[in-house]
Amino acid sequence: MENLGQFLPLILIFAVAYFFMIRPQIKRQKDEKKFASELKKGDKIITKSGLHGKIVELNDKDFSCVIETMAGRLKFDRSAISMEMSKKLNAPAEKK
Repeated sequence: MENLGQFLPLILIFAVAYFFMIRPQIKRQKDEKKFASELKKGDKIITKSGLHGKIVELNDKDFSCVIETMAGRLKFDRSAISMEMSKKLNAPAEKK
């Protein structure tokens, strides 16, 4: 019983770290993977570097997409697309 009392603080630290750091990160990765797989032609997106464009072509072989911008067409990896910014861009305007 004494040994359990010595390790209890260490176990609590690990539990707190798991629920406040590791678990939310795993959920976020899962959401980003789902978002990237649900992209389709015609979606307006914003990349993580801030480039705005519209998807014109998707390639499942190398998990990339071609984005049309004002400057032309660019090929990006789907992981370079910002989930948060793209969802804000496509969200319907709030009615007041």
